[in-house]
Amino acid sequence: MEPLIPINIIVADRSYRIKIKPEEEEEVRRTMKEVNEKIIEFKTAYAGKDLQDYIAMALIMYATHPVTHGGKVQAGLQPFLEEKLQHLETLIDEHLK
Repeated sequence: MEPLIPINIIVADRSYRIKIKPEEEEEVRRTMKEVNEKIIEFKTAYAGKDLQDYIAMALIMYATHPVTHGGKVQAGLQPFLEEKLQHLETLIDEHLK
């Protein structure tokens, strides 16, 4: 089993500590940047919603579209993204309780 490194990621101005493989760090950070940009985009397009709604919309978009706005197919990353999205969803649910 590969050693995991802890990193802090930011989702909608909240910090979350996750453990990932060292070689995944760049991709995770890039993806989280895109997620945060998408959250801001949804805030602009759908004013008046709750922050959780924007987060959910961004995560649903990533879970259902294996292509980034850059046009690169991420089919190989889909299981990785699904696992990370599930982890984020769990963290969000815990914080909302």
